[in-house]
Amino acid sequence: MAKRSAGILLHRTSADGTLEVLLEHPGGPFWSRKDAGAWSLPKGEYLGDEDPLAAARREFAEELGQPVPDGPALALGEVKQKAGKLVVAWAVEGDLDPDAVVSNTFEMEWPRGSGRMQEFPEVDRAEWFGLEEAGARILEGQRPLLDALAAALAGPAPTDTAPDLRPSPRSG
Repeated sequence: MAKRSAGILLHRTSADGTLEVLLEHPGGPFWSRKDAGAWSLPKGEYLGDEDPLAAARREFAEELGQPVPDGPALALGEVKQKAGKLVVAWAVEGDLDPDAVVSNTFEMEWPRGSGRMQEFPEVDRAEWFGLEEAGARILEGQRPLLDALAAALAGPAPTDTAPDLRPSPRSG
């Protein structure tokens, strides 16, 4: 069974009217030199009996050290990442100071094979990006969530049901 994650795509409108989203960069030695295609919305795994939106709010707070700003959560849908993980996401309008981000940490053997355990932040930084720049920075499998946000903000009010944004199987 595929692992499941839930996340919050925080968005705001800048002073010049540009729609911006908050993305996080993963911490640890594997991601330290990666940028394009490495960023993500704050998200984390949840168990099948856990409410996905509650899990998304919990993971946001754990990874960024701040609660999700108050406001309605707009369902953006579910996407499938390259490794098969399913990510369901909601958009929340709000602001957050990226310089105030304090992430939880994880421990791993580093350098690999050394027998030495080191602690790393799960998220090493967060930044606001316009949608075009966010599209270049975010993990490929999460890009449809940016499109879903743009469509949700441009169209009629979304429902509480999250649409499935995974590509449909090709016929023939």
